[in-house]
Amino acid sequence: MPLELFNTLSGKNEPLFASDGHALRFYCCGPTVYDYGHIGNFRTFLHVDVLRRAARLNGLALHHVMNITDVDDKIIRNASAAGKPIGEYSARFERAFFEDMDALNIEQPEDIARATENIPGMVSLIERLASEDIAYKAEDGSWYFRIARFPGYGKLSGKDLEGIEDGARVDLDEYEKDSARDFALWKATKPGETSWETPLGPGRPGWHIECSAMAMKYLGNSFDLHAGGEDLMFPHHENEIAQSEAATHEPFARHWFHVRFLLVEGKKMSKSEGNFFTLRDLLLKGYRASAIRFLLLSVPYRHQLNFTFDGLIESTNAVDRLRTFNDRIRKSTWPDTPPTDDSLTSLIRKGDLDFTAALNNDLNTAEARAAIFDVLRAVNTAADQSRLTRFDAEETLALLNKFDSIFAVLEDRDAELTRAALTWAEAEGRMADVSPEVLETFGTGSLTDAGIDALVAERTQAKQQRNFARADAIRNELLEKGILLEDSKEGVRWKRK
Repeated sequence: MPLELFNTLSGKNEPLFASDGHALRFYCCGPTVYDYGHIGNFRTFLHVDVLRRAARLNGLALHHVMNITDVDDKIIRNASAAGKPIGEYSARFERAFFEDMDALNIEQPEDIARATENIPGMVSLIERLASEDIAYKAEDGSWYFRIARFPGYGKLSGKDLEGIEDGARVDLDEYEKDSARDFALWKATKPGETSWETPLGPGRPGWHIECSAMAMKYLGNSFDLHAGGEDLMFPHHENEIAQSEAATHEPFARHWFHVRFLLVEGKKMSKSEGNFFTLRDLLLKGYRASAIRFLLLSVPYRHQLNFTFDGLIESTNAVDRLRTFNDRIRKSTWPDTPPTDDSLTSLIRKGDLDFTAALNNDLNTAEARAAIFDVLRAVNTAADQSRLTRFDAEETLALLNKFDSIFAVLEDRDAELTRAALTWAEAEGRMADVSPEVLETFGTGSLTDAGIDALVAERTQAKQQRNFARADAIRNELLEKGILLEDSKEGVRWKRK
């Protein structure tokens, strides 16, 4: 079956395809770079990453655009408090965002669109709306979208705004407008604020107009898919549809993809609850980037994930099992004979089919994971019983490669990423946030990967020379530094606790 996704606009699963016959054109609302991204943000970007990877697995070429909102009220307030220009202030958090994306193995889009680099396009779009009397200028110089002139307003979220009276607070801005339902397109300058001189008057763009102008610049008036978190469905995505379709008289995005919120230990994530975590917070507590990725993808995107620390430990163990299994199958020598167990071959192939079917059924990551672990258990048992042949090992490796093209957790960069987080904490004066275990393992004088490999080789040589006292001493030394050794007939493997 082809890749099918739930379309928020139609309320049903629909096939995903490139309408221009060349590449899947899709847009994802990116971060507002006023602070470090939290794990709720990254759950959305991770599921968009799975969408990218699954589309490519289905043979689709990609043209993915993501915006960076580098001017808005929060950025202006925070930059002013820090005594910095907004460009300097936002650039710091944009760099951090892409560092965190890399740590979580999230692929970058084909195009990155920054709001401050696209002001002329936003102005032109507002002028088009003004020419049809859909945009109007308020007394303070701000421009608004007249919702009453767009009959289809609410078709994405299903909200009916007819009963809302003027004076109600719908769009969270502080500017004058004719109706409570209208939203800001252009915000007139306030004293001390960053602004642009334009035909609309001095000011800066409203949040919603940014995405419409940039999506249409890179992808055309109509494109295949628009993605984002469920919190953006209303009013942000609703407003994007209204202002875009009112200007072009064409459908804006054919397909809408929304990722649900997560809870943390059963509660909504908030700083007041003490359960608000950035990726860096978790790395400094000693959790691995790969395990965080695996946990955030463990529940399908349309279901709410309850992020727990017990779940993070289980995710760590699951990634370890996968890596150990991958190493065993990849590094061992298996009999070069025809398969003797047809049921094993059939099970591996069924696992492949089940994995692909789960992904193509609205990106069901939970069922896709389960299919791989079914194969892992069966193949490990066959290997233990000397029933695994080179033929079945190769089919298993092909399936593991397919699995990792989506989940991307088999490569072990965890120690490197934790060290990078520790270096960041030192530079930012955040050492109080570092757990004792991270300090002990990765702090000054901790072993590098090359150093561990050297000690493992020395231990192997000591055992061959029957110097068991030295071999035991090396094992104990490594254990004290959080390094676990696993002896097997395929050789010695090590991992950090």
